[in-house]
Amino acid sequence: MGDLNISLIQSALIWEDPEANRTALGAKLEALPLETDVVVLPEMFTTGFSMTAGPLAEDVDGPTFKWMASHAARLDAAVTGSFLVREEGGLYNRLVWMNPDGTYEEYDKRHLFTMANEQAHFEAGEERLIVEFRGWKFCPLICYDLRFPVWARNGWDAAAGPDYDVLLYVANWPERRSSAWRQLLVARAIENQCYVVGVNRVGPDGKDVPYRGDSALIDTMGDTLVTFEPGEENEKTHAVSREDLTRVRERLPFLPDQDRFAIG
Repeated sequence: MGDLNISLIQSALIWEDPEANRTALGAKLEALPLETDVVVLPEMFTTGFSMTAGPLAEDVDGPTFKWMASHAARLDAAVTGSFLVREEGGLYNRLVWMNPDGTYEEYDKRHLFTMANEQAHFEAGEERLIVEFRGWKFCPLICYDLRFPVWARNGWDAAAGPDYDVLLYVANWPERRSSAWRQLLVARAIENQCYVVGVNRVGPDGKDVPYRGDSALIDTMGDTLVTFEPGEENEKTHAVSREDLTRVRERLPFLPDQDRFAIG
């Protein structure tokens, strides 16, 4: 259970054009170092934050799923991000965690963004996902979930310890609320005593909503390890340290003292 290399892909997205986005993002993944372990893409990375759900949604094992599997196998790394999925008559803003061997796990966005009427187009998720990968535990969430700390709460078990080590957010978070994005990422890292990864898009979408990115990797003390310039398209890889995580948790063992919450 040593260090783990995480790659953040901050990119513009081409409005409602899955094939073009797969091509553009594929070039960015080709440029990654082969020693990466986890690659994180934005929310709705094939379309942008579109409510044209029916025509753009794919079967879970469709072209984007296969694209993720191909890159995960080539990089020998997990690849994750969300895209529009159609399943059993429902439509979902679904995050797929694709492992290098082609196995995968899924998380459907719990908190749908009512100000964009997302709840009228998609089904909300009901269960949180914890992924175990190469000795680390990840909790992947999507965009608006960031505003709801109880859903992200890092639970504690006397035998097993914390629920997760890395809290991960993929997003299409607009520029006009970028201050909230930056501060909430830091808050989640501190209160959950974990690393936080936030990957956001840049550029305007098809409705001329601008995004500045502000993707980041935050450590357990709330310090920023990776950041991007506003509007920067780039890929950055950084290691998270098991030794540092353990040291902080042993020095400040507050997770066992947390209040208990039940989500109905």
